[in-house]
Parts: sequence; structure tokens; C-alpha cells
Amino acid sequence: MNWVPIVLMIFKIGVLGATIFFSIKSHRDGEKEQERERAANRQDAPAQNAFDPSTPDLKVDG
Repeated sequence: MNWVPIVLMIFKIGVLGATIFFSIKSHRDGEKEQERERAANRQDAPAQNAFDPSTPDLKVDG
């Protein structure tokens, strides 16, 4: 009966290790996906600071 705590401790460490591994993997995969989305948005987005010649100049000299 002395083997039961040893087996349960090994099982506990295995489950904890797998949980940590998949937690880190999921976090990194999420960061990669966000980076891909940011890169796609940068390529597809038009220039926001582009000059539009149709807008009147509202500055007044004086």
C-alpha cells in the first residue's frame, strides 16, 4: 500500500505539467493569431493621414 501515494503524486505532477504546457501553448498561439490579424489590418487599411484635396483649407492668415 505504500505505492499508492507515489503513483498518485506522479499522476498529479503529470497532470500539472500537461496543464502548464497547454496553457503556455494556448497563450503563444493566441499571440501569434493576434499578430497575424494586426499585420492583415495594416496591409488592408487605407492611409488615414492622406491629404484630401477636396477639403477646404480653414486656416486664416492674420
